[in-house]
Amino acid sequence: MTLNPLTMLRPRRKITGISAILLPFTASGAIDWNGLRGHIRRTAEAGIMPAVNMDTGYANLISEAERAQVLRLTAETLGEGVFVAGAFVADSPGDKWDADAYCWQVEAIQEAGGIPIIFQSFGLTQQDNEGIVRSYSRIAENTDQFIAFELGTMFAPFGAIYDLETYAALMNIPQCSGAKHSSLSRQLEWERLALRDATRPDFKVFTGNDLAIDMVMYGSDYLLGLSTFAPDLFARRDALWLAGDTGFYELNDLLQYLGFFAFRAPVPAYKHSAAQFLNLRGWIASDRPHPAGKRRPAGDVAVLRDIAERLGVLTTYSAIPG
Repeated sequence: MTLNPLTMLRPRRKITGISAILLPFTASGAIDWNGLRGHIRRTAEAGIMPAVNMDTGYANLISEAERAQVLRLTAETLGEGVFVAGAFVADSPGDKWDADAYCWQVEAIQEAGGIPIIFQSFGLTQQDNEGIVRSYSRIAENTDQFIAFELGTMFAPFGAIYDLETYAALMNIPQCSGAKHSSLSRQLEWERLALRDATRPDFKVFTGNDLAIDMVMYGSDYLLGLSTFAPDLFARRDALWLAGDTGFYELNDLLQYLGFFAFRAPVPAYKHSAAQFLNLRGWIASDRPHPAGKRRPAGDVAVLRDIAERLGVLTTYSAIPG
């Protein structure tokens, strides 16, 4: 597909922002439920929709009971507020697609008041393209709305990026209102935007490219892990774009600097970077990642402190005690 991205620019467009919420942990390695509640509330108050039980929420490392507790806490915190939640089914290479498990996950999310986003699994992505589309169509029978999800293997081994024909078939499912695209490839995302514009303009292409957060300039919306570092600043950036204010570019550049640093290899360690940054901001009590999560060196904190100062968000204290 031959594209000219310059013709795809969408100035003064209202951006839909969804932020994958970091699941914080205490210094002892337990889930910080109070910190999670505060971060969900803070994100929603900024005008960004929270997304829980995502990769940023360690969905593949926490238990089913813990994912259910995250759902309950999110619903209690937001009241009537809308949120997205990952429908995650744990399996192993070679396992068959578990339709019943996915439908149960979707039902639980809907009962809590959330919009399900369909996490990939080995059973889903190891099918042929026709089987993949049939699987999403089966999910659609049980919901009025869901978001699809393409996840590159740099994020998770069960992920896959679909070919454009398969993506087009997903767009033809009425209940599929959008799809998060996490290939880290501008070209692949531009192709999806062009397809969307030509065939289903109401479909949301949610960029998951934390290394190219300016994809919103071309018509993408976003569901990012990077936005969990600073939902307030992402909301400000989005408002600047809507207003046609050139301050958008300077703020976007600083946020992208943070993204380049936090999402360097090994990419999954960005969650520890997020904990370090939020701890610097005084928003969570500890900078610990999940006990089984990838870690960053302690020396990263100095760089993150410099970025926070440039962004003007460093608090007068280094962290909440504890």
